[in-house]
Amino acid sequence: MVVLPSGYFSSGRFLPSAAALRFPYSDAVKYSVLGLSVALLLVALGILAWQAYKCFKRPSVTPQTVNGDLTYTDDVSKITGQYRGIPTIKVEDADMDILEATQEAGEDKTIQGWLHYSVYYDAQQNQLVVTILELEGIQQQRQTSSLQLFVQLKLLWTGSKTKGPYIDEVDEGTPLALRTVLQDWRTRIVKGTCNPLFGDQFTCILHDEKELDRMDLRMEVRDFDKFSRHAALGEVRTPLKQLNISYPLELKGKLNTPQKDLVGEVLLSLRFLPTSQRIEVGVLKVRTVHKEQHLDAVFYARVSVQCNQCKLKYQKTSAVTRDTMTVFNEVLVFSLPELPVRQVKILVSVFETQSSRKSSKHLIGQLIVKRDNHSENEHLGLMLRSIRQPIAKWHSLLI
Repeated sequence: MVVLPSGYFSSGRFLPSAAALRFPYSDAVKYSVLGLSVALLLVALGILAWQAYKCFKRPSVTPQTVNGDLTYTDDVSKITGQYRGIPTIKVEDADMDILEATQEAGEDKTIQGWLHYSVYYDAQQNQLVVTILELEGIQQQRQTSSLQLFVQLKLLWTGSKTKGPYIDEVDEGTPLALRTVLQDWRTRIVKGTCNPLFGDQFTCILHDEKELDRMDLRMEVRDFDKFSRHAALGEVRTPLKQLNISYPLELKGKLNTPQKDLVGEVLLSLRFLPTSQRIEVGVLKVRTVHKEQHLDAVFYARVSVQCNQCKLKYQKTSAVTRDTMTVFNEVLVFSLPELPVRQVKILVSVFETQSSRKSSKHLIGQLIVKRDNHSENEHLGLMLRSIRQPIAKWHSLLI
């Protein structure tokens, strides 16, 4: 019998024996790799133990009410010590919204100019007739040829005065008079002159002449901009109850600094999550007044967030049937582009549309949550002192 050597197969090939298999590196390299693996394991266990320690040592929160609403806050000293590295939030004076454009225009220069218009109530047809005649005395810093003037008209109806759950502009408990926009008109655009002639006429059907006692006419003079941020040059307000308009009455009003009107209240919830770099904006409730009930009218809110000069993609809530107190209870999550957070602005716009048919959206009002060098927003301050806890607060809705 022929005995074949170890590792020899019938094919005639030789394979290395188990004793011949050796790791191609020296013992020093092998022990170094083993030591590095043990060190990484110890680091991972240390991080896990530290996270567990922070989880069990997290300070307890106690409920607190803000303007009648339940919120959650921690002790300020504990929060400051534990979250010392949390970035502060500063809101930018944004240039992308409608709400602040009027205020900025009135701060730079003195308002000058006069608006000629006429108002008439036709008792036979039960309609209000407003005619914009001309502008005069408009002074503009830039060239006259670049002017593109028009007049934006809003017919405002004032609801009954009630005590709201919040107020930012007046003292708490002061009776409010919420308004709603019955009609929104706009004249044609006249280019290249400081004294444009319009002659545009607008009508609104009323059920009763007594309704005029609760109506105001707001006429804003604007300079057209193709990016829809029309500069407000001034406004004229006329309470109709002070006028005898049973016959055509021609008036001449001096332009004043534009002001916004209170058209509602929004219960807004904010939560800051620094670990995951997110801000949660909750649109909870919207309170408005409206003169006539439309069964197919629906509300939706659009939320825009701007962080560190970067405008995030806006988000919209679902459409909800309009009511005096419209309930949304919807939370929108925004991922922040980077930390630390240096500038943040939250803009909430409420729109109305029709559910039964396709129709253009109608802006009800807007609100801005901001914090700058001149003033600190109370809501953002509470949010920063209550890390990872939702803070709810009422805000004014303006138009």
